[in-house]
Amino acid sequence: QVQLVESGGGLVQPGGSLRLSCAASGSIFRRSTMVWYRQAPGKQRELVASITSGGNTDYADFVKGRFTISRDNAKNTVYLQMNSLKPEDTAVYYCKAEGRISYWGQGTQVTVSP
Repeated sequence: QVQLVESGGGLVQPGGSLRLSCAASGSIFRRSTMVWYRQAPGKQRELVASITSGGNTDYADFVKGRFTISRDNAKNTVYLQMNSLKPEDTAVYYCKAEGRISYWGQGTQVTVSP
């Protein structure tokens, strides 16, 4: 059974930073593309950033230059460093392990507010 557990969410002021973590159990992590998604209230879930098993990254235009995705295969963990946060970044952030079978975490709330 594969489990993904996100952490690091919280309340932050505009312009602040947070680092999200997603720890994976099981043996799939190293060969999986890891993806961060987010879903704001009343909106569809959207892709934020991804990182392949080889370390290639991709970002949604709305986070380019502000967010950085990385992974530590020794720790089976993927990170999302979020800087210069804006109120519109408020959402539940989910990580996903993509492979022959995909797995989702339970999500972590990020709230950006004065």
